[in-house]
Amino acid sequence: MAFASFDRQSSGAPVSEINMVPLIDVMLVLLVIFIVTAPLLTHSVKLQLPQATSQENLPVPDKIDFAIDAEGQRYWNGERVSREDAAARFQAEGLKPVQPEVHLRADQDVPYRHVAQTLADASKAGLSKVGFVSQPDQ
Repeated sequence: MAFASFDRQSSGAPVSEINMVPLIDVMLVLLVIFIVTAPLLTHSVKLQLPQATSQENLPVPDKIDFAIDAEGQRYWNGERVSREDAAARFQAEGLKPVQPEVHLRADQDVPYRHVAQTLADASKAGLSKVGFVSQPDQ
């Protein structure tokens, strides 16, 4: 790009030299910007990062589905068992390091003594996680 000259003695031909003044001005402005921002880049940001722990994952407890039908028959995970056999199984489960959860399903027509006997057997075995399963009203 050529620029015209203001002196009258020129021949009217365009100047073939590059004007360096605007380029030097831009370079000096960039130099000032870099001088100002360079110290900011060396500072670190203090963060509080989370600490990792080597905590052992606890095993998930087993689940026992225990059902009592209207005739008072007991079922351990769908398998029919007697009261004595259920009490022996409760004792075996109570000795495990992680106690299982007992989900007790009882028919609404079953006498309460069957439910109370089952709760007593589970309590004697040391099982404390007993939940009652019911059907919602429709």
